[in-house]
Amino acid sequence: MTTSSKSLGAWLEDFEQEAFRLETLDDYSKSGGVEAYEAFLAGEPQPESYRTAGWITTVENAVRSGKRIYRVHVLARPLTDYLRFELSWGYRRNMAVGEEFYILDTTVQENPIAEAPDFWMFDERNVGAMRYTQDGRYSGSEFLGSDQLPAYLTFRDKAMEHAVPFTEWWAKYGE
Repeated sequence: MTTSSKSLGAWLEDFEQEAFRLETLDDYSKSGGVEAYEAFLAGEPQPESYRTAGWITTVENAVRSGKRIYRVHVLARPLTDYLRFELSWGYRRNMAVGEEFYILDTTVQENPIAEAPDFWMFDERNVGAMRYTQDGRYSGSEFLGSDQLPAYLTFRDKAMEHAVPFTEWWAKYGE
């Protein structure tokens, strides 16, 4: 059931205060930045198109206007090649313009939100559930009804309760 006439992209441009993202997959390699991922795997420098991607402008504009964009990634070590790429190139790139990242590492602790899907939440009132194929290809999003909002607020709160700031986690486990 879609409760928003806006697309996910429109919400990312138009939210009022905060946008939260929960990432639960180990591989989003077919969902964007494919050229950069291939360069990473080949040991090449970051492509210019990756360093200046539209997402950087979206985040920078939002943060500059006083909005918050933050996410928690649920993961376990050892990291997949894709996670090594996402954390070392993507997160560090996005942090430079103000996006906040947290890691919920389930290597030695149980996942407190194992049933949670990937999603975006905007202003604590609109939830877009994300869908992906088995090989990490984004296949769409669905905005959920307000009756489902309490469960997603709980997912976010539990994720934040058990996560640590990315920079702290990276200092211990990063490359």
